[in-house]
Amino acid sequence: MRKTGFFVDERCFWHSGGNYALTAPVGGYVQPLAAGGLPENPETKRRLKNLLNVTGLAAELDCTSAEEAGYDDLNRIHPAAYLDEFKRLSDAGGGEMGLRTPFGAGGYEIAALSAGLTIAALRSVLTGKHDNAYALSRPPGHHCLPDWSNGFCLLANIAIAIEAAKADNLAPRVAVVDWDVHHGNGTEAIFYDRDDVLTISIHQEHNYPLDTGDVTDRGKGAGSGYNMNIPLPPGAGHKAYLRAMERIVLPALDAYKPDVIVVACGFDASGVDPLSRMMCSAETYRLMPRQLKQAADRLCDGRLMMAHEGGYSEVHVPFCGHAVLQEMSGSTIDAGDAMGARIAGQQPNAMMEDIYAKIIDEIAAKLEA
Repeated sequence: MRKTGFFVDERCFWHSGGNYALTAPVGGYVQPLAAGGLPENPETKRRLKNLLNVTGLAAELDCTSAEEAGYDDLNRIHPAAYLDEFKRLSDAGGGEMGLRTPFGAGGYEIAALSAGLTIAALRSVLTGKHDNAYALSRPPGHHCLPDWSNGFCLLANIAIAIEAAKADNLAPRVAVVDWDVHHGNGTEAIFYDRDDVLTISIHQEHNYPLDTGDVTDRGKGAGSGYNMNIPLPPGAGHKAYLRAMERIVLPALDAYKPDVIVVACGFDASGVDPLSRMMCSAETYRLMPRQLKQAADRLCDGRLMMAHEGGYSEVHVPFCGHAVLQEMSGSTIDAGDAMGARIAGQQPNAMMEDIYAKIIDEIAAKLEA
């Protein structure tokens, strides 16, 4: 058995969006970009896979695909009316059902495959086939609500995988750590009134969605206290992310004692991402998995699974993703960071680091209250 499972399928790279200029639909005064389309495109993911092949790290992973998620798996999260309309539009050539979520012909099947990769990766960890696993899922999922697609996300991949695992009695208590730069509003909403899933989101404050992700949103009913938001100001940088992990995320995991840790692994906090203003490097994405691996070893027999979410720099995402998978697998193969020197030189100065540290401490105090 190989240590780290890597779940990937070329068909996921064939998901297509509409004619956008970044996140603005083309039309009126919005002119198309030279490359065209949404920033959520296949190249960031494909280039990550290619870099793994070129460095040789892919040979140290157990690379495999998976089946599409079945209707019953999807229906545990998404109502029949949503799924049926998605399928109808997909068969008719494509469409859009929410906000910034266009898809082409076959979009339903590709999204179901993305969810299927996530289900299989989580199941492989929970059944002991792999020590940990990574799903290169596309389209992403953490913004999707049960009945409304949102922010490039057509199906709630992680929530679907968690419910599939629970249906098989594999994971009574799950912790989700979302470090995508955008708030994981879909995952939050789905589990907001439940205590069997702890949801934690580290994100750039009021980036996307604009009206979710506040520190005061803690869950309701049985889920009160089991949702945690860590909204960071723009530019917070490498040390702030590690401090948020050490000061808030790791203690929360220790207190919760999950059966598995699931990560919504977005790379859009990168210092060169077009959709954020954070300053993370590949080293940030090396050290955060290291922290979670240690937590998983301590709390849940090492069970750690990641699902790919955002990240829109074709240059930088491959190096950030390579660092994650190197750390997960314990490999010595290092791709470095093509943008590392630039990002290191743009980190906050000492005065700003102190300000960000105080903000994180204030967030921690509110969450502990």
